[in-house]
Amino acid sequence: MVLEREEKSQLIGDFRIHDKDVGSPEVQIAILTRRIQELSRHMQGAPKDFHSKRGLLSLVAKRRKLLDYIKRVSPERYRNLLDKLGL
Repeated sequence: MVLEREEKSQLIGDFRIHDKDVGSPEVQIAILTRRIQELSRHMQGAPKDFHSKRGLLSLVAKRRKLLDYIKRVSPERYRNLLDKLGL
């Protein structure tokens, strides 16, 4: 369930703000969204995996906090990010 290096670099390339950006909220949210998608698929096949369920809920909460931050700081960036991610 760990992102592959190539996939992670592609996400960083798609969502970065400047050339050396690897940790902006947009990049973090994109990576979290991908991990949430993978864990959601896993949970459909293993509904009694409570450890993974707890991790999934933790990732969703972290993404929500980052989305709230972007919305507060720059509503335009927030809307663009939601459109790009399809949330």
